Amino acid sequence: MSNQEKKQHNNILLAVAGFSAVVAIVALIGFFALDRDPEVIQGEMEVEEYRVSGKVPGRILELRAKEGDFVKAGDTLAIIEAPEVEAKMSQAKSAVDAASAMERMARNGARKEIIQSAKQLLEQAKAGLEIAEKSYNRMQRLYSQDVVSAQKRDEVEALYKAAQAQVKAAQSQYDMALNGARVEERQAASATVGQARGAVQEVSSYIRETVQIAQMDGEVTDVYPKVGELVGNGTPIMSIALMDDPWATFNIREDQLKNVKIGSEITVSVPAIDKELKMKVYYMKDKGSFAVWKATKASGQYDQKTFEVKARPLEKLDGVRPGMSVILKNKD
Repeated sequence: MSNQEKKQHNNILLAVAGFSAVVAIVALIGFFALDRDPEVIQGEMEVEEYRVSGKVPGRILELRAKEGDFVKAGDTLAIIEAPEVEAKMSQAKSAVDAASAMERMARNGARKEIIQSAKQLLEQAKAGLEIAEKSYNRMQRLYSQDVVSAQKRDEVEALYKAAQAQVKAAQSQYDMALNGARVEERQAASATVGQARGAVQEVSSYIRETVQIAQMDGEVTDVYPKVGELVGNGTPIMSIALMDDPWATFNIREDQLKNVKIGSEITVSVPAIDKELKMKVYYMKDKGSFAVWKATKASGQYDQKTFEVKARPLEKLDGVRPGMSVILKNKD
């Protein structure tokens, strides 16, 4: 090959190498200069739910709401038939009547016949005391004149003292009949009435539990028993979703949290309704060692943990329902 041909060959190689270098440089510039596609993070819409359940066992007599119904606070949802509770109410009311009668008797005192009888006994004892006193005074004068012996005088004096004691006893019986029961007995009777009325209130609360009402506005998501089925104490009857307070939950690796923090605003899309929604982050917590994580120790870095992030909408958007997917595009 001549020198001229060699020179032309070298020029061609240099041209090809230069062109390849230019292409590589342009590719690198384009790779670093142009925006890469953002990472897509998928979440889910959620709402709070509460379960409707009763405190008494019984049979479902009526269901007044079905799945999908929107109910307001105070609406009747279900009626439970509990005949045992009705029977307990009858027993409790009877106990109140009996205790009230005992209280009235303790406060009103003895009957008029008993009071009259005690008064007659007192008058009889006073009459006997009057006779005994006269006899004792007469005997005392005779004794002072040495007409009767000391033994006779002592016998009459004993009868006089016995009559005095009898008057005191009759007076006590008469006072007791007038005053009625002792203070402690009246207090005990009142306490028994209060206890019986408390039992009535307790049974009344159980009776109110046979009619289940909605505690808050929401949508019925599940109805568990059917009409005629037995339910136990605390058995769930319905689940109510609070549709007015939705939020979205995301599971985000910590290397994607650069633009996500508590209080920050994010924009998500809801594919089901093909709309975007602005939300505010209010909760962030790591999912623990059991959650999905990404190992990077092989490259000399660290293990990337996953965080649970929750955000609430800043504005109401019709059509958003729990369970719908929400997409967050995270840009570096």
